[in-house]
Amino acid sequence: MNYRSINRAFPRLAKTICTLLGCSVIAGQALAAPASKTVVYQSGGKAYEGYWQPADHSASQAALVLLVHDWDGLTDYERQRAQMLSTAGYNVFAVDLFGQGIRPERIEDRRQHTGELYKDRARLRRLMEAGLTAALAQVAQQGGDPLNRVVMGYCFGGAAVLEAARSGMAAQGFVTFHGGLQTPEGQSYSATRAPLLILHGSADSAIPMSQFAQLATELEEAGVSHEMITYSGAPHAFTVFGGANYRAEADQKSWARFMAFLSAVQRQPVSD
Repeated sequence: MNYRSINRAFPRLAKTICTLLGCSVIAGQALAAPASKTVVYQSGGKAYEGYWQPADHSASQAALVLLVHDWDGLTDYERQRAQMLSTAGYNVFAVDLFGQGIRPERIEDRRQHTGELYKDRARLRRLMEAGLTAALAQVAQQGGDPLNRVVMGYCFGGAAVLEAARSGMAAQGFVTFHGGLQTPEGQSYSATRAPLLILHGSADSAIPMSQFAQLATELEEAGVSHEMITYSGAPHAFTVFGGANYRAEADQKSWARFMAFLSAVQRQPVSD
């Protein structure tokens, strides 16, 4: 869904998005976003297709946000979020965890692709590292701060973000929006190197509050800095524009908290 269609269907939402983006609208058209591109990279002998969206100003010094998609693969939703982050001054690389051209539309196919990665956590970690490597290659070519990065994701992507955090991935922070929260048997947060921000809907029936509470216990026991926020009345996928579960208030509040988190943690560059 593009800006024009959002404007027709949800005029108040469109106004909010435009405010968040800091965009100008001329004759009903949003100003063009900075140049972006798809990036094909490899992992385990298989091709993956990510999405690079540079910061629209001061790109040479911009921090990097590694964005992880939901269970339907890298779609227009992730690209729209990448554009919002670009306007806020961040370089963004949206990773691909399924493979080039694999963007499942049927529920059973989405379950298949996510299920394969849930069962093979080592592979999921390798894919997250491959995505980070591809992102850093773009930073090296086009400018940006390679030691200034945050990893964030939605739903299934949130579970992948927590997998990266448990693996010890070097980053300044990890953020999940209505993401999977369960820790696989035998894993822990003992290797986690940066703060976590967990943004969750308290009306989420797919990921119940019992899992939210269990994660808080695990992070406290591991001594991991964390902030966990719930939004009343927000179901699963509450940030997905135009979706049946979209909740504007929870989306806007969680995005504002994410922006503040990015601003705060980027003051302390990571060291690889």
